[in-house]
Amino acid sequence: MKNTLIIGASSNPSRYAYLAAQRLTAMGHSIFLLGRRKGSVLGQEIHLEKINLSDIDTVTLYVNPSHQPEYYDYIISLEPKRVIFNPGTENPEFEIMLRSKNIIPVQGCTLVMLASGQY
Repeated sequence: MKNTLIIGASSNPSRYAYLAAQRLTAMGHSIFLLGRRKGSVLGQEIHLEKINLSDIDTVTLYVNPSHQPEYYDYIISLEPKRVIFNPGTENPEFEIMLRSKNIIPVQGCTLVMLASGQY
């Protein structure tokens, strides 16, 4: 199972980040939530400040590219194996930075990856 940080987490059940949190948890993955608004998902707090984490396998982004630069250093410091750029979050500049640190950027959809066994 993969420890996953969801950046752009939302307590709104109609948001894809919320659905991803639900499905990741249902499939046995540990999730950590970072967002721009207070709330909770499945009893877990959405953190507004960057939290100290270790052993993160995957970061999945639900944040517009214009808001991603504030997370660059933080994500790189976590040393995840990969970062998933969900539809609408694609960011060629950040992908280059990740590759230079041996972190795999993935343009894909976390929900589709989970449903198809590619996660």
